[in-house]
Amino acid sequence: MIFIVECISLKPIYAQVEQETDIEQSAEVFLEEYSDAFQENFFEGLKQKGIQNYDRAITYFLTCRRLQPENMVVAFELAKSNLLEKELTLAQEYAVEAVNGEPLNYWYAKTLSDVVVARKTGLEDVIEDVPWSNPVLRRNMAKIYFLNGNYQTALKILKGLKEPKEYAFLEKRILDSIAKQEANKQILSVPERLEQSEDLSSVEQFKTSLSKLLDGNGAVAILFELSEEAIENFPTQPYFYYANGAALNRLQKYKDAIELLETALDYLIDDLELENSIYKELANAYTAINNTSKANMYLSKIKPGF
Repeated sequence: MIFIVECISLKPIYAQVEQETDIEQSAEVFLEEYSDAFQENFFEGLKQKGIQNYDRAITYFLTCRRLQPENMVVAFELAKSNLLEKELTLAQEYAVEAVNGEPLNYWYAKTLSDVVVARKTGLEDVIEDVPWSNPVLRRNMAKIYFLNGNYQTALKILKGLKEPKEYAFLEKRILDSIAKQEANKQILSVPERLEQSEDLSSVEQFKTSLSKLLDGNGAVAILFELSEEAIENFPTQPYFYYANGAALNRLQKYKDAIELLETALDYLIDDLELENSIYKELANAYTAINNTSKANMYLSKIKPGF
């Protein structure tokens, strides 16, 4: 009788322990489902972005954001996707959030820079919204602007750092690039060009100047600028579109290069040497974006002996 009474009195305790165990197991299952749901939406978002369905990608990333609102990777992907969708205000908001969450992350800084460039505003528009006093963030931004060829802005960013010795190598590279840029300008008499001198008012003068730049290894920014000006003045000259496309190839803007080079072909009439040059640049551009079939097609069009 005593044994039976004890069993009966212990039954509620066992029931309580069993109930608590069920709650713990349910919590574990919920967390697994939560994680699975996040991963499923995140990778679907990446997939949709990869096939250029940016609006759908944003929808999946917003679902991830609801599941993990503090996840900076999600803010980063939302910034990139909105940038690609041309929703620049939202892109900047998410990019700023990502940089604030992880100011040492180079790629978050790169995306913020891309948004600023797309908005055509300038760093001044976001400096107050990010931890600009962080030296690593400043160094990353300086490096980004340096690699984009914006040497003066890169130098300006570095100048305010409290630990200049740590960034001396980057500063030297920037100063060397500025010096080389200035030297190229002097060689090509750029001040005269910018003054719209009569010497460069003809097609042949533009061709001569562009040919010198195309044969050299530097001065890509000048090649791009001068070819743009040539197109503006003589919009039916295929050589100028070719030069502009070649400049874009060197700037690694391959899709833009393809568009300009194909325009050059539209205007081309009976110039086999130029035609071959255009085909070579198109092959280079398509190779760079991993479209080997198109690259091989243009290589096959090149005629020997020209």
